[in-house]
Amino acid sequence: MKICGLSTPETLDAALSAGADMVGFVRFPKSPRHVSLNLGHRLSLQAKGRAQRVVLLVNPGDEDIAQAVEAINPDLIQLHGSETPERVAEIRSMVKRPVMKALGVAEPSDLQALTPYAGGADHLLLDAKPPRTAAALPGGNGISFDWGLLKGLDPKVSFMLSGGLNPENVAEAIRLTKTQAVDVSSGVESRPGLKDPARIEAFIRAARSAFAAAHH
Repeated sequence: MKICGLSTPETLDAALSAGADMVGFVRFPKSPRHVSLNLGHRLSLQAKGRAQRVVLLVNPGDEDIAQAVEAINPDLIQLHGSETPERVAEIRSMVKRPVMKALGVAEPSDLQALTPYAGGADHLLLDAKPPRTAAALPGGNGISFDWGLLKGLDPKVSFMLSGGLNPENVAEAIRLTKTQAVDVSSGVESRPGLKDPARIEAFIRAARSAFAAAHH
């Protein structure tokens, strides 16, 4: 279970205390969840040894990557832009740590785009495609895609599910998609960029219960 877009010590502590496996820090200035290198460094130290630390980057240049890795020292890099499979493999080789590639899903043909990434990325994150508006963020828009589309996915493909998840629907999402992991950002917020500790706890509790049921 990953709680993404954490940006305060208090909400990070809520996610860690509730048992998040992964915590995500966003480095994307257009996002209300963006953290400075200084804040990212402090949050990363707070999470060290308690959860896997993920830094989310969007079409980053080599310098952006180097700065984020040095300041935040993430356990994993999440790429949430239009990075090509070749660029993903290049970044993975450069940072010498695991890379997760987020891919937008809206229709069956989108699933075909997964295969080229499977070799270069360590993990795949399936998210809803952002709305077609200039202001749309690449993720964290609070919209989900038709989970039924994933019935056409090769069962050997392991993925993390994202996009419009919240405490109310995460159990159903896990049941329908058979995902191994879930990622939430806006679904546990009281307003854009501000996480709600009670919703974080409710999300993790609901997801944990659904995963336990799926394994029986």
